[in-house]
Amino acid sequence: MQRWRGLEDIPQDWGRSVVTIGSYDGVHRGHQLIIRHAVERARELGVPSVVVTFDPHPSEVVRPGSHPPLLAPHHRRAELMAGLGVDALLILPFTTEFSKLSPAEFVVKVLVDKLHAKAVVEGPNFRFGHRAAGNVDFLAEQGRTYDFEVDVVDLYVTGEAGGGEPFSSTLTRRLVAEGEVEGAREILGRPHRVEGVVVRGAQRGRELGYPTANVETLPHTAIPADGVYAGWLHAQGEAMPAAISVGTNPQFDGTERTVEAYAIDRVGLDLYGLHVAVDFLAFVRGMAKFDSIEGLLEAISDDVKRSRELVAVYDAERP
Repeated sequence: MQRWRGLEDIPQDWGRSVVTIGSYDGVHRGHQLIIRHAVERARELGVPSVVVTFDPHPSEVVRPGSHPPLLAPHHRRAELMAGLGVDALLILPFTTEFSKLSPAEFVVKVLVDKLHAKAVVEGPNFRFGHRAAGNVDFLAEQGRTYDFEVDVVDLYVTGEAGGGEPFSSTLTRRLVAEGEVEGAREILGRPHRVEGVVVRGAQRGRELGYPTANVETLPHTAIPADGVYAGWLHAQGEAMPAAISVGTNPQFDGTERTVEAYAIDRVGLDLYGLHVAVDFLAFVRGMAKFDSIEGLLEAISDDVKRSRELVAVYDAERP
């Protein structure tokens, strides 16, 4: 998959293409439906497929300080899009100047002059241009003027976890923030992932016999609610079953919120300084302060046992 940052990176001899535009944070199942449709449409028309997204998130430019928690960094989104068969990813730097483009100017500047769109694929709620004034109806009108088709793809509706709402990044962020990682997994089609570099912490886990990878998460990361979770620690090309702790470590009167992952049944791991990923499969229990270290150790032992079981069941049920 080709990756471009800014309109100037697009090859000058770029021909017609099928385009879809959006923040696509998380590349959840609704996003996947739209992107797959764009890929299939491109193959039907014999042209490449292009996903257009933005950095930073538009809300941070329009309303500074309102950057939403991110479900996936750009490199992770690119990996997921490549897996769906996308031919090119265009990341547009979202600036104040860019935010002032009218919907008509956006169409000409991006879709017509640079990407030579033959078709554009979007969800029904797609908005674009200054003050989000453009919608799919306006896009279809522009398509008749500039010779491109517009396909509108309905989004899925979630099950019980989402209360029947359409799949959305906003809903997924809310579920993650509430610790409902199983519901988030239903929408994403995979466990929610947090990434970062392993840094040295207080090393209390090592002293207790459960050494953890203390992950310094990327800026604006969507981090689950405080508690203990089952999941995986991805490091050095390996996915290791893990018991994951999120919180301030109330047992030792901590104040800094951390994400720490214990790789179950692994001995002698040295991950300091490495970029790792942590997948949140299921909630195990809320964060608590125990009456004694013995009580804490008993709880950790139960956490590890439960996490091992949950991961094994999930692995067994995966197709």
